[in-house]
Amino acid sequence: MIVGIHQPQYLPYIGYFDKIDRADIFVLLDDVQFKKNEWQNRNRIKNAQGWQWLTVPVLYRFGENISEVKINNKIDWKKKHLTSLITNYSKSECFKEYRAFFEETYTKDWERLVDINMYLIYYLIKQLKIKTEVVNSAKFKIKEEKTDRLIAICKEVGADTYLSGDGARDYLEIEKFKKANIEVIFQRFKHPTYNQLYGEFEPYMSVIDLLFNCGSRSLDIIRNHREIQINHR
Repeated sequence: MIVGIHQPQYLPYIGYFDKIDRADIFVLLDDVQFKKNEWQNRNRIKNAQGWQWLTVPVLYRFGENISEVKINNKIDWKKKHLTSLITNYSKSECFKEYRAFFEETYTKDWERLVDINMYLIYYLIKQLKIKTEVVNSAKFKIKEEKTDRLIAICKEVGADTYLSGDGARDYLEIEKFKKANIEVIFQRFKHPTYNQLYGEFEPYMSVIDLLFNCGSRSLDIIRNHREIQINHR
């Protein structure tokens, strides 16, 4: 059984869902420290000038876990995000299929960042028709850190193979996985190209850019550009 593990991000990019699709079970790592200025509370969408950020403002105290971070609702971020989606994607081929969901999402009262992140991730998995089982890491109450935490999660879900992002090669302690009889394979994500609005193709946008432009074809586009997973060296 292959397990993928990653922090819950806000409207994640395509590679995040490629990783979910490659795994048999995917663990949302919601009980680790929040990282400011990364992808947990923001992502990018395409616009006529190139791209723009969509950022969820947070009330963050150093050392808080992702599950503890609260949203700063004194800022009218929900209206801004919805307006940005409508402005930049209303003319895309498939936006109308998803518009009602996002309109509803941005009328809800969100207190914690993790709640809207997971709500959107589960919705996007369903719309992409990915069948991977998804669970939250907090349920396991694991105290280990770094590589030891990943190994403990693998054992909790009964996985014999850990699917890592390719960028983790420099810090992942492979020998510890070997001792635990867990194989490590690397994702090696290759970004697909597809029809976008506004001229030249812009990679590494939120997966909603693919979904709004390609709809039900999205997962096939991801899979058809996929490179073979490679084992550790």
